[in-house]
Amino acid sequence: MPKIVDPVERRREVVDALFRVVVRDGLQRASLRTVAAEAQLNIGSLRHYFATQEELMRFAMTSMIERVAERLRAAVEEAGDLAVLSAQERLELSARLLGELLPLDERRRAEVTVFLDFAAASRTDPALRDLASQVAVGTRAFVSRVLERLETGGALRRGLRLDVETERLSALVDGLAMNAVLHPELVSGHDCLEVVRTHLGALAA
Repeated sequence: MPKIVDPVERRREVVDALFRVVVRDGLQRASLRTVAAEAQLNIGSLRHYFATQEELMRFAMTSMIERVAERLRAAVEEAGDLAVLSAQERLELSARLLGELLPLDERRRAEVTVFLDFAAASRTDPALRDLASQVAVGTRAFVSRVLERLETGGALRRGLRLDVETERLSALVDGLAMNAVLHPELVSGHDCLEVVRTHLGALAA
């Protein structure tokens, strides 16, 4: 009897293989052939699920966006009502929420690494540009939500412009993430979290 293959699981395995290739060798090396080899599939089997490299890339990027978005939603829900926490606890919790966007462990480091390569490629590849833009918009929305929760709980100084602070904090998080991936010997995950904590502390009431 032929082996029954779950197409959803197989696609997930292929996406995971693509991520490993990108993290290890860069996006420019992530051809259908190299991804097939990483997933231990022949090229014909891979083409059964993804006809072109563009189709694979878009599916992989979409999968990563959905994965991260779900984790962020879960983190916010788990945080619960900030009103029951002290001001310092609110700031610490908010820093840890923002840490979901930073390379604080191997999983998040891989996500940031893959996204940086995709974002760079999207500058000259229109097929990826909408997805890169979706990530940028989503990041700002998450940062804005964190700041709004702090403001509602009275943890931020009065008179702050949340639109400006959202851009400042988004730029800070993006810069930390990029430097921690490109220069891990200079910027560690611990450094990233400490910088975010310090920034939030400067906004505190």
